[in-house]
Amino acid sequence: MSDIHLDHSVLSALRDVMEDEFPVLLDTFLADSAERLRQIQQALALSDSQALRLAAHSFKGSCSNMGAPVLSGLCKHLEDIARREQLADAPTLIRQIEEEFLVVRDLMQEERRGLNH
Repeated sequence: MSDIHLDHSVLSALRDVMEDEFPVLLDTFLADSAERLRQIQQALALSDSQALRLAAHSFKGSCSNMGAPVLSGLCKHLEDIARREQLADAPTLIRQIEEEFLVVRDLMQEERRGLNH
């Protein structure tokens, strides 16, 4: 069960609270995530541990709030290595984050399409 990419109970709760605004929430998360990934890549390119840690922390929180536990966990790991300024593992980890984000994005887009039935 640990590799459930989306926690549907979290999404259900958000859908109940947000109602008609739920699709906007999904769109906003996906747009913000793409921007956070850019910030993460830029911080790595500059070898800026502090910026990398902050971007990973921010992304971790939004993934957690949106019910993406695997993605949130990867971001936490990135945040931890950036805090310790051990960037040697960062490129591999960032690739894993990017790959997991693509899975989450596709699942959320599916979820969004399901709202239009």
